[in-house]
Amino acid sequence: MDSGTLLVAGATGIVGSAALEHFSSLPGWSVVALSRRAPAVPGVRHVAADLTDAAATRHALAGCGDVTHLLYTALHEKPDLVAGWRDEDQMRVNLAMLTHLMDALLPVARGLRHVTLMQGTKAYGLHHVQVPVPAKEHWPRAPHAVFYWPQEDLLRERQAGARWQFSILRPQLILGHAAGSPMNVIGAIGAYAAICRELGEPLRFPGGGRYVHAASDSRLIARAAAFCATRPQAAGQTYNVVNGDMLVWQDLWPSVAAHFGMPVGEPRPLRLAEAMPAHESTWARLVQRHGLQPFTLAQLLGSSWQFTDRTFGYGLDAPLDRIVSPIKLWQAGFEHAQDTEDAVRYWLARMQQARLLPH
Repeated sequence: MDSGTLLVAGATGIVGSAALEHFSSLPGWSVVALSRRAPAVPGVRHVAADLTDAAATRHALAGCGDVTHLLYTALHEKPDLVAGWRDEDQMRVNLAMLTHLMDALLPVARGLRHVTLMQGTKAYGLHHVQVPVPAKEHWPRAPHAVFYWPQEDLLRERQAGARWQFSILRPQLILGHAAGSPMNVIGAIGAYAAICRELGEPLRFPGGGRYVHAASDSRLIARAAAFCATRPQAAGQTYNVVNGDMLVWQDLWPSVAAHFGMPVGEPRPLRLAEAMPAHESTWARLVQRHGLQPFTLAQLLGSSWQFTDRTFGYGLDAPLDRIVSPIKLWQAGFEHAQDTEDAVRYWLARMQQARLLPH
């Protein structure tokens, strides 16, 4: 049945925002946004809740008996992003958040049919070691600790004997926009470019060596979530979801510069997480002059500078090739792909239209 009521947990994040837009555009679907602050997407019902609070979550979801599908995109990250990926407390909080949600939802949503859980390439260890190219879903579970495994085990435990099914999506380097996201490479690129232009500098690539990477447009992830929610063959399956092409950031850089009408300078390795916070006053001038939403750099980007440093290979002696295979999802019948260069420019433009970046 290609209709229902979708609850999006983490609705103001990059994937959550894209899912709200996609599902609310589909005939027959109602959308409920679960987040602490209201999303900027019209036509959806907002339920405010802090998933780290079990009692508050139960209270917030008491009126969600109509929910038939859940897309779980909520995420807790530590301020020190990369170190947090191996932090036991980070894993504990992420498990608690999903536990609180399922404890609150299952007793009231008796017609629940499907849950989609977001993971990522940390499932393969791509955040710290070179793994065979491309990474594939049928590999045994990687031995390193990551919050994905206890969350997945929780779903398998709760699903046993139930009428609802679940699927898992593993995107890579998600492209989209959301204020305050801890891993928004689009926002970091845009703010870096705007500050360079304000300072009269060309757009220099700030990262490290060349390596092959891939990305996932959040619009594509939303389409994959709709596929999983409505296709019987997706039940119990894990799918990589990536655009389908590959990229080397240095080769994409002239296109980014062209978007901003800037010349490309010689590459200049720069640790953005250390250098860019010093430009808060420059950013404040840009906010004032261009009538941007009144976010500081820290409020807009959070730990995205750290994430972008790692994405661009800064400080890595041997940057890792990071590729996952999309073939399983395509063979299941998913027919969509996305050009990554187009996606980068699209989301930069969307952030400009939203007055998060200057034109």
